[in-house]
Amino acid sequence: MENEKAYVLLDEFIGGLQTKQGALISVLHKAQELFGYLPVDVQDYIAEKLGIATSKVYGVVTFYSFFTMQKKGKFRVNVCMGTACFVKGAENILDEFKRQIGVETGGISDDGMFSVDALRCIGACGLAPVITVNGKYYGRITKADVTGIISELTSKGETVNA
Repeated sequence: MENEKAYVLLDEFIGGLQTKQGALISVLHKAQELFGYLPVDVQDYIAEKLGIATSKVYGVVTFYSFFTMQKKGKFRVNVCMGTACFVKGAENILDEFKRQIGVETGGISDDGMFSVDALRCIGACGLAPVITVNGKYYGRITKADVTGIISELTSKGETVNA
């Protein structure tokens, strides 16, 4: 099973740490990379492996916006809604992604290909409005760019609800 492999790889990562003390954030990053998100069972597992309380793991996961407890799509579209991006039309861009993909903010498309989220600020104000897709930055985006971005992402023959 895919999750079994992810747990084995997570164990290897944790086992390779010089010390478990202070390693929570790096372990969470690795776990999210492996599982795609951080459900409660994965948080419990990490707490047990690091010898810390599950509440501490949960507190870190919910504090930092780059961690998620919700399953995300293959393509994770994040629209910056910080002040600079918002002033330059980020809300319209977010609405266009939601319309074309057929999801609400925080949702995942029926085919599992896309998820769309709004972030407070991603620190690229000079490129406003900005989005990221799986960590790749797209700057100075307009509503008209959305179709092309979706086409670029689905160019390998995958479909999206249009």
